[in-house]
Amino acid sequence: MTELILVGTDGSETATLAVAEAAELATKLSAKLIVVTAYPRLAASRLGQQAHNVPAPKHWRTDHRAEAEEILAAAIASLGRSGVTPETIAQEGEPAEALIKVAEERRADIIVVGNKGMTGAKRFLLGSVPSRVAHHAPCSVLIVRTT
Repeated sequence: MTELILVGTDGSETATLAVAEAAELATKLSAKLIVVTAYPRLAASRLGQQAHNVPAPKHWRTDHRAEAEEILAAAIASLGRSGVTPETIAQEGEPAEALIKVAEERRADIIVVGNKGMTGAKRFLLGSVPSRVAHHAPCSVLIVRTT
């Protein structure tokens, strides 16, 4: 039985389509939905250097986590009146790594990702996020055709 669905987003139009598909699936299966976005690791020393060069009112712009939170807020807003109220997680790391980590920690049943970047020869390489997630996830993966 599917109880927990994870969906990854980077805020792009194609990721928004994957979020909508995951929300629809969660509704049909009466499952919980978690929307995950990744943000890059940034050494504290580098963050300090960046913040030092930025005027005080704009320090938040050097914080990648704040940007991730904005992406998550937009994802929730995109669901509108769908009736789904997902949990959100901003996870430090590369996108595929972040999704896999959250899936392991939360014991997800399905991970939903968009197929962005999986065209032509690229779809045969293990470098794309959907491909890496599909090959290393601890659960089933649904790759939504978004392009």
